[in-house]
Amino acid sequence: MDINEMAMVAPVAVIIPCYRCAATIERAVRSVVAQSCLPSELWLVDDASDDQGKTLQALRQLEMRFRHSLSIHVLTLPVNSGPGSARNAAWEKTAQDYIAFLDADDSWHPDKIKIQYAWMIAHSTVVLSAHRALECSVDEIRAPAIQQHPCEQTAVSFGSLLLKNCFLTRTVMLRRDIPFRFLEGKRFSEDYLLWLQIVGAREQAVILERVLGYSFKPAFGSTGLTGRLWSMEQGELENYRCLQQQALIAWPTCYLLSLFSLLKYWRRLILVGWQRCCRQSFPRSTGVDDGR
Repeated sequence: MDINEMAMVAPVAVIIPCYRCAATIERAVRSVVAQSCLPSELWLVDDASDDQGKTLQALRQLEMRFRHSLSIHVLTLPVNSGPGSARNAAWEKTAQDYIAFLDADDSWHPDKIKIQYAWMIAHSTVVLSAHRALECSVDEIRAPAIQQHPCEQTAVSFGSLLLKNCFLTRTVMLRRDIPFRFLEGKRFSEDYLLWLQIVGAREQAVILERVLGYSFKPAFGSTGLTGRLWSMEQGELENYRCLQQQALIAWPTCYLLSLFSLLKYWRRLILVGWQRCCRQSFPRSTGVDDGR
């Protein structure tokens, strides 16, 4: 189906886990409301934010402000359980054919759903797709024009995914009816584990070679993130052990992957230290290339 023939509303549920995000959630929601092909639903899941109700109040205000443009559901969780559990809660409630994930501090290109949904229904054997995204400042964001030629894609194998998580959660769209979910209560690298389980079960997954999403923070190396790097690393190591227990990889593979992951962790620590050193030496610098 040509993207110009798409209906104005697609059977897609957008899910945004929300935790202490009162300052950024409006930007994310506006990027959903501004879609050229609207999703059928938007789920805002407050993961028991402990900010004196600021996040929940912001969600309620957005629900009222955009209720005539989009079907918005605010879901509140009684106990903070992490973004994976928050996504699962909305996943279980929606009946839409596809689910798209967005983080509360990110945003989308206006044609994201139009292009990605059209591609998914044209390739029904693919259960998961993602796309490219840019890291940028608020002032830098300029939605590029989308060319009408067919969208190029890159198939992702289980082997390549084991070495690197190439699926950014804010870019993922998948079929609702797949028999996989985020591991309940897992707080770090929970998305990576889900992608590995899906692809490890020999389901097809691809990356669309178009920039359709934006992030306003670096993947790592931002101020205050160093302490979380080890938690993130532990989450990744847990993923490999989980895959080994599920017989998706053998124990020697688990051992080698864990070693490789630890080497990447130490590289990140060095890069974070270098970035901080550069910020102190050049406080007016706009940023440092981390070499990725």
